Amino acid sequence: MNKIAHLVCLLTVVVILSSCATRKDTVYLQDMYEMQEYPVAQKYEAVIQRDDKISIKVSAKNPELALAFNIPGAGGGYSVSADGTIANTSGTPDKDAGYIVDVNGDIDFPIIGKLHVESLTRNQLTDLIKKRLIEGEYLKDPIVIVDFLNFKFSVLGEVGSVGTYETKGNRVTLLEAIAMAGDLTDNARVDRVAVIREYGNKRRIMFNDLRSKDIFLSPSFYLQQNDIVYVEPNSNKAKQETQRAYSMWSMFLSSAVTLTTLIFYFTKK
Repeated sequence: MNKIAHLVCLLTVVVILSSCATRKDTVYLQDMYEMQEYPVAQKYEAVIQRDDKISIKVSAKNPELALAFNIPGAGGGYSVSADGTIANTSGTPDKDAGYIVDVNGDIDFPIIGKLHVESLTRNQLTDLIKKRLIEGEYLKDPIVIVDFLNFKFSVLGEVGSVGTYETKGNRVTLLEAIAMAGDLTDNARVDRVAVIREYGNKRRIMFNDLRSKDIFLSPSFYLQQNDIVYVEPNSNKAKQETQRAYSMWSMFLSSAVTLTTLIFYFTKK
């Protein structure tokens, strides 16, 4: 009887330890402590890439002078009616109106001409356009606002809802992206969440451990336009696949043995 009791206690300890190990592998940010402050080490700004669609709105003290620098439907511009009346068309930008960055990383801006915008942030492009407008003596005190019209990213692998997501603005963190995709599944590898990012004509992959506060220091914590997030399966998923394959083969062999036995039985008679 004592041997049985000892065996039960041993099994209980094993189960408890296994549960703790599983929890340690799945809890996010487990090395952060309540009320302790952690500095924000980076200032995030999204950069413009090829195939991006951006909105550029130009305004000035004299609205009529800014007309030529605003494409219809982009928002923040002005229109002149047949009687010469100037109407403010500010408002929500039309999703289909904007500048598409071509394969060379350029846009064709009214009057100024081609601008190389790839790898620039919104603020850098704003300053560039202001400088060109002032140097060309088109506008004295221009106001320029640049926005992304199609900031999107994709989430693949062990998440609740695989897909490509679009968001307003240009600031999305890796944790927000995972939340939008329905969080990680039970089969996700929390310590190896990959972000695949394009840099010009190259791609780079960066791995992140969601269990650690160091995720906030990762260069891929803030997503860039067109990033791909991939969540690897853990060993449990591999075991489940192996067990599923083993079960299927077992059922097949069992059926084959049963069928062979029946054939042998009836043919023998």
